[in-house]
Amino acid sequence: MDSLVFLCARRLVSHKTDFHRALTILPNELYPVLFSAAFLDSRTLVVRDLVTVWPFPVLSFQRLLAHLDHHLLHCPKGLPRKPCVQATILAIVAHLRQTLEEPNRGMSSLSLCSERRCCLRVLDMIDLPDDDVHGGPEGMSLWSTTVSLAKACLEVSKHQNEHLKRGSKRRKGPSGALEAPQSFSVEIHTDLFVNSTSFVVLRDALQANTTSLLRLKCRDFHAEELSVGSTVTLLDCLDACSLRRVDLRFNNLGLSGLCMVLPHLTKFPNLLSLRLPYSNVDVRRFVSGTDASLRRLAGHLGNLSGLKELNFGSSRLSGNLQYLLSDLQTPLESLELAFCSLLPDDFNYLRQSLHAPALRKLDLSGHDFTKALLQPLRQLLEKISPSLLHLDLMECRLTDSQLDDLLPALCRCSQLRCLGLFGNLFSTPALKVLLEKTAVLPDLRLVIYPYPLDCYITDHLRPPSGSGWFFEDAVDRARFKAAKAELCQLLLKLGRSDAVWTSNLPRHGAPDYFNL
Repeated sequence: MDSLVFLCARRLVSHKTDFHRALTILPNELYPVLFSAAFLDSRTLVVRDLVTVWPFPVLSFQRLLAHLDHHLLHCPKGLPRKPCVQATILAIVAHLRQTLEEPNRGMSSLSLCSERRCCLRVLDMIDLPDDDVHGGPEGMSLWSTTVSLAKACLEVSKHQNEHLKRGSKRRKGPSGALEAPQSFSVEIHTDLFVNSTSFVVLRDALQANTTSLLRLKCRDFHAEELSVGSTVTLLDCLDACSLRRVDLRFNNLGLSGLCMVLPHLTKFPNLLSLRLPYSNVDVRRFVSGTDASLRRLAGHLGNLSGLKELNFGSSRLSGNLQYLLSDLQTPLESLELAFCSLLPDDFNYLRQSLHAPALRKLDLSGHDFTKALLQPLRQLLEKISPSLLHLDLMECRLTDSQLDDLLPALCRCSQLRCLGLFGNLFSTPALKVLLEKTAVLPDLRLVIYPYPLDCYITDHLRPPSGSGWFFEDAVDRARFKAAKAELCQLLLKLGRSDAVWTSNLPRHGAPDYFNL
């Protein structure tokens, strides 16, 4: 339920004239609640006016919008973020331009109160939700946010350069040198997502970072479909101390490309997460120099002393996991090796490695555990059970009998919180046994299970020789509804109504390592 103060704030921001009158006398303490109310109701002009006289050094979207979560229940597509995010960015650009033109004033003409000045120095956009393609026209994806921020930085930089040129004669000191403008700037703390379409605008914005009054500081850097050269160019422009994650996917880098990119990561002392899925690495193909490239890659990984998360998903590493991880000096806490064509020796190495006791998240999806890998998997789970919080075994061709073999090891994972089993070949009775056995795990709150085999229309059921994925449209809706009801009833009977058992993979995706 909303507080009385918040209800009053919503009422005030809905009346433009009354708000302008009140803005001249409102105490600073009310600005955060007014911003939240304006954001919720998409009052872009109010957002603009608040930002131009923001009385605090930091404006954090995550903090200001955190208490609006219950309003999401009435917004199926989420809050309409795009208009107010853009209004905030434009207000900061306008403020910086105004301050350049009138440095002694240090405030926007939009303010009605001459004594109010904008104190904003940091716009924190970290953890602002990334609206996907279903967010509608009012949603704002991380890609579009990145482009908007880059354009804003370039606009400020352009105006700054023009201002310096116009005022060069006026601002020359006794020695004839150009005097620096008054020291003021705004940093934007954000995650960035770039692809080949947006590369140029982001590159130009980052290259202007050192002198611009509006600067980007990236926490998590995501890049898709970029060449080695483009990737290196952007990495070299990023602030060294703020980066904690690099996520490079669908970039077709290969072993040689990765060996060229990774040396540029050593300048980031706080880098904790490196995600390299779909990098076109396949050691099964015999190519001259593969062994040497693997050794170089392992050496580069070993130079990342703070690394805690590593994702090599869809890299064919058969029999080479030890080569890849052997130079790491500190244990990994998250390791994602989905569809990596691992062999029993890889599992045995991992079980005996320094990483095993520290692993909190493990993704081994896409491996065939029906034959030689089942025993190594069971032994690995027994080894990592004390620390494991999240386990993904999706599309692994697991059947009822293999699940029964794994249950003792799974039940030893006393801290397990999330279990992903989508795309396997289980029956409803097997799922009920799984639920009964794992109900003793107190922290297990999310299980993503496959459509039960007995819920498929027989004529459409694909043989288990493929990847293990079945089509949703081949499911008999009535049978699946009945199976879901049985599982829900069993959860209630066992006193585990706090747990979510679902087959909705897109809605309940894997939690991020940093949120474990």
